[in-house]
Amino acid sequence: MMYKFFTSLFVVMALLLPAAWAADKPLSDDAIYDQVKRRLANDIVVKGGGLDVEVKDGVVTLAGVVERSIQKEKAEKITKKIKGVKQVVNNLRVTMK
Repeated sequence: MMYKFFTSLFVVMALLLPAAWAADKPLSDDAIYDQVKRRLANDIVVKGGGLDVEVKDGVVTLAGVVERSIQKEKAEKITKKIKGVKQVVNNLRVTMK
């Protein structure tokens, strides 16, 4: 009976430990870039598929033109929520069409 318990415990630990270690690993700049581009492009307010994004050591710089100030603000808010982002430099310009 104890053998089954310890075997089961070992299997569970073997499955969970790698996932726990991976969760603590910081995201690369490339992974952060992909997440930012995807989330900005998919947001119905920002519509940020054409925005420029640069990432250096977790610092994300947003550049380009948006039509409304709410788009600029939301782009920054979305970007700040992404894991691994340390700072956001929001260089987006608001230009009415």
